Amino acid sequence: MVKHSSPAVTEVDLVERIRRLAALPRGGGLVLGIGDDCAICRPRGAAEDLLFTTDMLIEGAHFLPATHRPEDLGWKALARGISDIAAMGGEPRFCLVSLALAPQADGKWVDAFYRGLLRLARREGVALIGGDLARGPQFMCDIVVCGAVPRGQALLRSGARPGDAIYVSGALGGSAAGLERGAGRAWRRHLRPEPRLALGRFLRCLGSTAAMDLSDGLSLDLHRLCRASRVKAEISAPPIYPGATLRQALDGGEDYELLFTAPPRVKVPPEFEGLPLTQIGTMRRGAPSVDLDGAPLPPRGWDHFRKR
Repeated sequence: MVKHSSPAVTEVDLVERIRRLAALPRGGGLVLGIGDDCAICRPRGAAEDLLFTTDMLIEGAHFLPATHRPEDLGWKALARGISDIAAMGGEPRFCLVSLALAPQADGKWVDAFYRGLLRLARREGVALIGGDLARGPQFMCDIVVCGAVPRGQALLRSGARPGDAIYVSGALGGSAAGLERGAGRAWRRHLRPEPRLALGRFLRCLGSTAAMDLSDGLSLDLHRLCRASRVKAEISAPPIYPGATLRQALDGGEDYELLFTAPPRVKVPPEFEGLPLTQIGTMRRGAPSVDLDGAPLPPRGWDHFRKR
């Protein structure tokens, strides 16, 4: 009997399949469901929209216990969720944290994990309000972050238009370079990413048309933004973190910088609070795709479901 292998599935495919299955109804306070950095709910009569995001951190998939301290894992778990709030131009308020603890995780390990998480939470004004605990064969963390944004002002992936300039904050590839080396400034950048909350709020007020955080690599995340906005991107090489390669800057992931667009009439400053803001290209009419210096750029960033 001949066995036929099923075609490869990507995260984008699975998200779209789940979105169709869920068929979320309009009304009832729901503004935006599956498919963006956060879901958006609007309480009746409220001046703010609520933002909800969730993210997992799994041993063996996102980190190795031999190289990542529990304090760093706690920080990173929350930073990943807060970064989604930043991408929508919002302000984080609350979080819930559920942990499946590996057999070797004792009370001291748990204390260290929460010290790292709560250090970032206190700095950003995020209250830990609940969660769940369990034992498992390996460590897994699921975090839910709730934030808020002025009513109707959230930055979405779907807002880019032909003619909009494409920007990135900071320099890319640092996290991937740090993971490869395991030492130096780039390694610290990998362990303790900095969510760009203040920048997200600035971009919302400035008049940015679309935004998302760079969690899975520019090449993949820009494809996602183009797909959501139904436009084509033409870019040149992005700013590269010192010591990183162009491939790491394009595909490395976990930089947690912001990718955003703005119409030509909006004057985007060259930096914000010392953080460079660099135009890397322009949105064009056409089928959703990305060209780098005139050649197609495949979406090679991090996808859990892509065969490697």
